[in-house]
Amino acid sequence: MTTKIGFIGLGRMGKPMASHLQKKGFDLIVLDLNQQAVAELVALGATAGQSVADIARSCNIVITMLPSSVEVEKLSYGADGIFANAAKGTILMDMSTIDPLATDRLSAEANKHGLTMVDAPVGRLAEHADRAECLFMVGASDADFKTVTPLLNAMGNSTFHCGPVGTGGRTKLVNNYVAITLTQVNGEALALSQRFGLDITKTLAVLLGTSANNGQLRMNFPNKVLAGDTTPGFTIDLAHKDLSLVVNAAHAAKVPMPVAAAVHESFSQARAAEFGAIDFSGIADVICEVSKINKPRVPKGWKPS
Repeated sequence: MTTKIGFIGLGRMGKPMASHLQKKGFDLIVLDLNQQAVAELVALGATAGQSVADIARSCNIVITMLPSSVEVEKLSYGADGIFANAAKGTILMDMSTIDPLATDRLSAEANKHGLTMVDAPVGRLAEHADRAECLFMVGASDADFKTVTPLLNAMGNSTFHCGPVGTGGRTKLVNNYVAITLTQVNGEALALSQRFGLDITKTLAVLLGTSANNGQLRMNFPNKVLAGDTTPGFTIDLAHKDLSLVVNAAHAAKVPMPVAAAVHESFSQARAAEFGAIDFSGIADVICEVSKINKPRVPKGWKPS
């Protein structure tokens, strides 16, 4: 039987991911509110889906790549949703970053309809999605993991089977907590360095050469905020959403996370000041603007050594 793939959600991450699937020979039906994004996939050879129900009825695997639990659940439930229209044996692979409890609910409902669920949220940044270099954290049965692995290999270069359904999303929250918190710490540290009047490249050389080094400072900041580019790969709004999930999940699990709460409020402040749409590395600029400090910038062409 030919495997048909439904892909719902062609945003900044979803569109390049779907594009790689199409370019690598998968039979793709796509759907998004943004018709321009749909048209771009159709130009590559994909089919435009008519509705969620249409995709559910036509596909063996339905992928969702959406902003939050609200959208995933809205498209999954109801007479026009995925569960009511998909054939038994269909896999719903949600690649969004959502509330783990929502994933648990979705998986239980899928099973009632004879479907199975995989949660496979995406690590790394939009630029990695462009190059098919995503990292995936997967919660799935062994059988479903084997089925979806070729798709993941087409969209990325690192896949981790974290355990049963629900473990992928929970691993993603742990990862994003560290990544977003490091962004805040880096922003504060660089603001302090500029208030001190330090040379930014010499300060970075020290930070990158000691145990203070971190992936955000080495991989993301030099290409984004330090180069004066805050066009979003991953927005402050989305970082705030993920921190909300982290804090809520930690509360549910009775794990105190005071640092997460503090960083969450810093990102709340950035959103209130209308910086929500910029790249999350831009939190460094927000801190500097609030404190009336010159924004940290490296010379053109500078790269970490």
